Amino acid sequence: MSVSLKDVAERAGVSIKTVSNVVNNYPHVTPAMRSRVQRAIDELGYRPNLTARHLRKGRTGILALAVPELGNPYFAELAGAVIDAAAEHDYTVLLDHTGGRRAQEVLVSQGFRAQVIDGLILSPIELEREDLLARDHDAPLVLLGEREYDLPYDHIAIDNVAAARTAVRHLLGLGRSRIVFLGARTDRVNQPSQLRLRGWRAELTAAGLTAPDSLVAATGGWEHADGASAMAAVLDAGERPDAVFAYNDPIAIGAMRVLSERGLRVPEDVAVVGFDDISEGRYGAVTLTTISPDKHTIARLAVRCVVERLRGEPGPAGTDGITGQGGARELRADFRLVERESTIGGRARTAG
Repeated sequence: MSVSLKDVAERAGVSIKTVSNVVNNYPHVTPAMRSRVQRAIDELGYRPNLTARHLRKGRTGILALAVPELGNPYFAELAGAVIDAAAEHDYTVLLDHTGGRRAQEVLVSQGFRAQVIDGLILSPIELEREDLLARDHDAPLVLLGEREYDLPYDHIAIDNVAAARTAVRHLLGLGRSRIVFLGARTDRVNQPSQLRLRGWRAELTAAGLTAPDSLVAATGGWEHADGASAMAAVLDAGERPDAVFAYNDPIAIGAMRVLSERGLRVPEDVAVVGFDDISEGRYGAVTLTTISPDKHTIARLAVRCVVERLRGEPGPAGTDGITGQGGARELRADFRLVERESTIGGRARTAG
């Protein structure tokens, strides 16, 4: 038998409006009243009809998350965090895989699912400013990543230059000086790889060291095989680095495989730092030191931005990383360096 708001109201001895306020999480309900209604909800097993609630507001209750690679562990973990954050606002998430292709990113951003979704969270790779200028529908759009478009869309990122400098500073502090950067890209100045390369170069320069091009290895992708082939190319060219800073964790893990095959020990001969803190890096034979972006904050901010835009109520400055009010908002999530065995060996106490 279905349980209605009226049933809950009668059990709690309150009005239907009060029950509705509790169910919809309105802030002005007193803690005592909220507890009273919640107890009745739990006793009766009431479950709100979320679909009907959204439809009454002219919405579908669905947000879309479009990422370049669902197979990439970083994006898979981010997607999980977005799904959890959306559930807190009674939204479900439709996942889209763009492959990092401009045509697909344009298709997604232009709202080809506009009748299905209420808002879009997009992590673009190839999308250009003119593509977004042509956007002609009003579903809220939140952009993730480091590309800056100077358009009225909320944008969430971490400081990639600062994160890279933190990684390199860690290696320098361990006495390493010939630090290879694996994963450079030449096609986009503002892409994360270029920002991380900039941070690598800036920290070496600040330490009075040179940053020669011979210690920069480009990759065609972001997978284990790309890291392995780039590391092999560096070694085959006669370079003997004592450390590696990789664009991401899969590249770092691929590099560690080649170092092992060539008889080089990690970290005794070559220390390695990755980026993204994917779960795989925590459980290898040598656990991976990495830069860990705060994925949960990124997800929470992205969902919050969409929900606030739907309500027409951009949040105030200074809360949860929100730095502006009205118009486009530039939001920054934090990061941290997680030290593990690939740089500090046996001093790493846990794989966490």
